[in-house]
Amino acid sequence: MAGVDLELVRELAVFRAQRGQALSLYLDLDPSTTPTAAGLDARVASLLHEGRGLADSVPEHAGRVGLVEDLGRVARFFDLDFERDGALGVAVFSDGPDDLWRVIELPETVRDEVWIGDELHVAPLAPLTAPYREALVAVVGREQGLLLELVAGRLVPIAERFDEQPGRHDQGGWSQANYQRHIENLVLEHLRDVAGQVDEELRARPRRPALILVGTDETTASFAERLSVEARAAVVGTAHAEAHATPSQLLALVTPLVEQAEARAERTVLDGWRESAGRHGRATTGWEETLAAASDGKVATLLFREGAARPARRCPECGRVEAVVARCPLDDAAMERLPDGLDGAIRQTLRFGGELVPIRHHQDLDPVGGIGALLRF
Repeated sequence: MAGVDLELVRELAVFRAQRGQALSLYLDLDPSTTPTAAGLDARVASLLHEGRGLADSVPEHAGRVGLVEDLGRVARFFDLDFERDGALGVAVFSDGPDDLWRVIELPETVRDEVWIGDELHVAPLAPLTAPYREALVAVVGREQGLLLELVAGRLVPIAERFDEQPGRHDQGGWSQANYQRHIENLVLEHLRDVAGQVDEELRARPRRPALILVGTDETTASFAERLSVEARAAVVGTAHAEAHATPSQLLALVTPLVEQAEARAERTVLDGWRESAGRHGRATTGWEETLAAASDGKVATLLFREGAARPARRCPECGRVEAVVARCPLDDAAMERLPDGLDGAIRQTLRFGGELVPIRHHQDLDPVGGIGALLRF
């Protein structure tokens, strides 16, 4: 299961149906709420029933036929091809007349919902793009180097190196001091090789993930010295694990470090936003300012509290989103009601190349309705 990154959400956010209707369906797969296949089938049936009700309100010339076909394709997918496979949620996007079909497994739970329109509903995906939701974990010892990737809430091994070191009985005719230096040099060479693998993995990723080191204090300190400057800057913490720890045990160790790193990253962005807003600089506070700025292409970074929501207004002609404006300031078209203003803010921000920072760990946005932005100009 691949992670949900910003570029994936951006690709979906810029989609606009031309010949059909865009169908967005989210299904919660949390086994604690729906442990049985029968229960899941019932919820899928309920969503599809809701979708058919929405399709009935779409004029035939506006893509109703294609929408009915899309709902049938979704039904067949869940009947024949769908597997839970450890995912906690799934998103399905379909628009047959415009050649769109995407199924995305999600690492976190979502609310069951179905949306129909000329744009996709992407707001539930946005919190999954938060910094440090993905990380690399390097488990280092004097002989072993194991590199794992934290993605979609799981630790997946991606590389392993084992360099067996000589034992005490292999000393031969060497003096004890020389023999010990020889072993230590072999250990350092092993650590350098593992550090090189870590550097390669970090450079191969478009967005540098957090790096967590696991091992003894002595070994992780020596290992860190052999990382590149860029890799050392990615280190967000170290942990000690027992030998032969399982991936689930390692996950329990590194998850708090990932959350702490995420909270620090949020704090840095929020401090910059508060400073800019306080000086009446390049920042917005609240829905009215932020939606207008996003639609004008001014938003460099959209900040939103997870769960923030309010209705807004959207222009059916150009897609502009505003908080309360009745007519579009660009083409004077009557604005339509948009049930999810956050979805509109996210789409407009991503369309103009902006970034997203979901806020999970702090309450700075609460006094302004849960939304704000840093501006380009």
